[in-house]
Amino acid sequence: MTCLYDDFAIECFEAGRGLWHARIRRADRAPLMINGVSFPSLEVGFAWSSSQAAIADAKSHIDRFGLRWACNPGMPAPKLAAAV
Repeated sequence: MTCLYDDFAIECFEAGRGLWHARIRRADRAPLMINGVSFPSLEVGFAWSSSQAAIADAKSHIDRFGLRWACNPGMPAPKLAAAV
């Protein structure tokens, strides 16, 4: 299940029976920037008992850190290194 929130895509997934997690990525597929390091996505939270709880936790992370994860305006998004 994927939902959009404040220019971020939140993907909720079950990592085990009844253990819900959330993955955050930018809706435009540009990498998340954390202290100058690019990440294609970020998995957050704990093993929540429901998908709604995992999504709510991801939204709280976006509310707290969202602007810090975006590239500087006017700067192109960095290219990710290709996997070898």
